[in-house]
Amino acid sequence: MKIGLVLSGGGARGLMHLGVMKALEELGVKFSHISGTSAGSVIGALYAYGYNPDEILKQISSGYFKAIRPAWAMSGLLSLDTLGLELLRYMPENKFEHLKIPLSSAATDLVKGKIVYFEKGELIQAILASSCVPAVFNPVTVDGVMYVDGGILDNLPVRPIQDKCDFIIASHCNPIDDHFDRMNIKAIIERSLLMAINGNTTVSKGMCNILIEPPAISKFGGFEIGKAKEMFEIGYDFTIKNYKSYRFNEAE
Repeated sequence: MKIGLVLSGGGARGLMHLGVMKALEELGVKFSHISGTSAGSVIGALYAYGYNPDEILKQISSGYFKAIRPAWAMSGLLSLDTLGLELLRYMPENKFEHLKIPLSSAATDLVKGKIVYFEKGELIQAILASSCVPAVFNPVTVDGVMYVDGGILDNLPVRPIQDKCDFIIASHCNPIDDHFDRMNIKAIIERSLLMAINGNTTVSKGMCNILIEPPAISKFGGFEIGKAKEMFEIGYDFTIKNYKSYRFNEAE
């Protein structure tokens, strides 16, 4: 049976995916396809390349997410160029075709206003395009086309692998609770973005056989990279607790 893994975007919250993935590995799950948006695309690519969840957590915690530098441009606040160089250090072949597991990376065509799923050719630039949050990062150009974050139109990209898999597991890191700092403009903006993005995941969630969405991840912000280990453990503990008895090998 071919099992697909879908990883949502969500900034630093996406580190939760690594705990989910480690738990699923321990439960005997092997993935035939991976699809991701933004942080999910980054993590999915590193995993598809051959790194395990613990190795990816160490890589991220060691600083490449912190390598993003100011761009000083009118189109955005930050540049993803340095992040691209760091990713290239971990995945030097830089081609989808060199991945051990097929990957789909979702990005939004800024000119045509449509979702695009990268699955072949240059890898790093496609991942950066998928991760380019509007008004936070400069748009990323791939083959002359300008892209921004795939989460704008598809933050849980089930569609590109739906027909390739018999069973789909999705890890979603954007639950919304009713606790936030109403006097903090950053918190208000981030919450508004999460609400907008969540709107395009409703149909996708219904297309999954299993949706893993730990409520506890909602207490973290999308930029709290310093709490990587804690978010990792939330994903791991929730998955083990809720799916330890699930017979994945017998799923239909």
